[in-house]
Amino acid sequence: MSGLRVVKLSNKFLRPISLSVPSGKCLCLSGPSGVGKTLLLRAIVDLDPSHGKVFLGTVEHMSVDGPTWRRKVGLLPAESHWWRERVGAHFAEAQTVGLEQLGFDAKVLDRRIAGLSTGERQRLALLRLLSQRPKALLLDEPTASLDPKNVRRVEKLIVTYRSKHKIPVLWVSHDSRQIKRVGDQHLRMTPHDSS
Repeated sequence: MSGLRVVKLSNKFLRPISLSVPSGKCLCLSGPSGVGKTLLLRAIVDLDPSHGKVFLGTVEHMSVDGPTWRRKVGLLPAESHWWRERVGAHFAEAQTVGLEQLGFDAKVLDRRIAGLSTGERQRLALLRLLSQRPKALLLDEPTASLDPKNVRRVEKLIVTYRSKHKIPVLWVSHDSRQIKRVGDQHLRMTPHDSS
């Protein structure tokens, strides 16, 4: 599977943006709040109407239905949604690899979602996304609500997954030190990139 390519993607809030993320590489996106980073991720994953093209390898996003595209191009939003009461209901038994890497033991699967902290929910949302084996990752500030120890855990898990599966990663971050640690490329969006 080759990389992720965005060609003149735009909508009523975004001016046309083109970018490319090779397989196995990470492109970090930064820029002031409100500049359109989240809107760009949502447009790439086909959650918002847009113009332009997005390719994952040779597959163009408009050539497949939305749910199929979103299984291939996995989005981790800044705030993840949960639809069942307990953590374990969101995972198949064979899909819980990585719990320990993120600082959990198997008991977390019995916990109620409502009883989790924001940071715990975010780490588990990442694990849930990775369990679906996406061919590309779009990460919207995946470590924003985490303490330094858990930031490193998440970074390590993502880098390991990216390297093992040779997938492209588009990572939104405001942390310049994190961008240096995880990014192969860095694109700073400016207010001129959005309308």
